[in-house]
Amino acid sequence: MQEKVSDKIEKEVKQVEETIKDSSFWENFVDFLEYKLIDFTYGTGDEAHDIVLRVKYVLLIALVMLATTYILRWVKKLVTRNMPEQDKAKFNTVFTFARWVIYIIVTLIVFDSIGVNVTAVFAASAALLIGIGLALQTLFQDIISGIFILVDQSVHVGDIIELEGKVGRVEEIKLRTTRATTADNKVLVIPNHLYLTNSLYNWTQNGATTRESVEVGVAYGSNVQLVKELLLQAAKSSKDVLELPPPTVLFTNFGDSSLDFRLVFTLNDSFNARFPKSEIRFEIERLFRENNVTIPFPQRDIHIIQKSN
Repeated sequence: MQEKVSDKIEKEVKQVEETIKDSSFWENFVDFLEYKLIDFTYGTGDEAHDIVLRVKYVLLIALVMLATTYILRWVKKLVTRNMPEQDKAKFNTVFTFARWVIYIIVTLIVFDSIGVNVTAVFAASAALLIGIGLALQTLFQDIISGIFILVDQSVHVGDIIELEGKVGRVEEIKLRTTRATTADNKVLVIPNHLYLTNSLYNWTQNGATTRESVEVGVAYGSNVQLVKELLLQAAKSSKDVLELPPPTVLFTNFGDSSLDFRLVFTLNDSFNARFPKSEIRFEIERLFRENNVTIPFPQRDIHIIQKSN
């Protein structure tokens, strides 16, 4: 009895299969899948290679890409689940670049699996790929540099950096560029490859406090001890100057027209150092004027020697 039922089911299944195969819809669908989007031969003789791209291959690539996308999302959630926010942002930046690399690798594997000669494709488009590589050379330099920055952590968001004479506070680090804001609230968009080809000064890597200085010259014959006291008084008058370490005065040089001094002090906000520096200069000028300390003009002594006939 069971054998008769199973035989009957098999017959019905075969009838359904034959009906589907004989239907015009199925034939049209198969023809659609077999339609050639690309069909050409590269090379001649024994080195000839056929490159054929059918609709079914495109659909297969789309399905594989969709599956790859969901797998990458799952991996990303799994890895970043317990990460701190700062490390998560860095991982997301690197992961964005790695994702495209994985897409390219998966695409090449699928092409090779369906019978497309990948080597022939690369050979046919060698000149185009060379041109694209030269055009994107700087782009890849920026991306690789961005990965190095995120991995070695030489620059963080909030750091004050100086590059090519420009100073800014880092607001955002991306894979290709770094965005910083200057003291004038202007935005600097820095290509990341400049970090590898130029010297970078990170003002705040060792902490938020930095040593700043103001230079001034006084006339020859001035009381240098009085000058030292007045400079220290000027530094202590600013509320932005830290008490520890205490300000100090350096006698830097016997200049052409003046005795040169440098007032060194510590600030907690080096990004806006120009404002306390300006206040200190105003105070130095006032104290010097009250104590008859002269800031000389640049001057030269000219001796005219007349020869007698």
